[in-house]
Amino acid sequence: MLNKFFSFVSNFLVVWVILLVILGYFFPKSFLFLRKYTDFLFFLTMFGIGAVLNFSDFKPIFRNFKVVFLGTLAQFLIMPFLGFIIAKFLRLKDSITLGVIITGSVPGAMASNVISYLAGADVAYSIALTSLSTFLSPILTPSFIYIFAHKIIKINFFEMFLSIIKMVILPLILGLFIKAKFKKIEKINKFFPAFSSIFIAFICGLVVALNKDYLKNITGLIFLAIFLHNLGGLILGYLSSKVYGFDKKRSRTLSIEVGMQNAGLGAVLAFKHFSSEVAIVPAFFATWCIITASILARFWKRR
Repeated sequence: MLNKFFSFVSNFLVVWVILLVILGYFFPKSFLFLRKYTDFLFFLTMFGIGAVLNFSDFKPIFRNFKVVFLGTLAQFLIMPFLGFIIAKFLRLKDSITLGVIITGSVPGAMASNVISYLAGADVAYSIALTSLSTFLSPILTPSFIYIFAHKIIKINFFEMFLSIIKMVILPLILGLFIKAKFKKIEKINKFFPAFSSIFIAFICGLVVALNKDYLKNITGLIFLAIFLHNLGGLILGYLSSKVYGFDKKRSRTLSIEVGMQNAGLGAVLAFKHFSSEVAIVPAFFATWCIITASILARFWKRR
């Protein structure tokens, strides 16, 4: 019974994100206390994800390393560069440009694994791609943020590297080890994705709460940038798979992986190293990419 409830919570992540974004806008004071705990919230999110994975889930990385490497290469080449081009084309202000670049530079979203399943795509490949990009993110994410944003603001590579290690890699590994050590944890394995979903939603709600006054004057250009970034990622991810000669299932997977970003991580990095205003883009991208990927998954599943 509990597992059914937890499955319901995790399957409707986008609903909880939208709900808490609305609450954050109308009742901002209820969220402001969370500002001190964003690192811890994301630590718990990644711990929850690690607790549902198995060490065997990483075997496809080594079994088909070339294919996984090509997919990861596509993600980290397409999304940071695309974000930079879109920001320059739309002439966004520096803080929003930085938000777009951060969104493009983070690894793939863990939610993409669920979306790949719903789309009838290659779930094992999705997990391998997300896992590899996540473990490479302490090096690649600060690197691409520096490459595209160092002229906008000073980027402290080492501090950002340590942040990602502490908030992403350590809790993910801890979750993996606890899952391997305590087999009985599988009886409540639906709890952890639900747990992670709620914390991502709270992070998005906090971003809105902190920027309520700014959001009143927000322009459509920000939403246009998010729309183009996500759409471009989905399309270019699919096209790159065709260049690689992938089959239909793997092409769908790569499209979803490139189009969906771990924008929750982007929002927390923006909070920690820059400002709450910079966090607006990744927070809204986290919501939007789940909506579009879910729609695309339904379309592909019917075909």
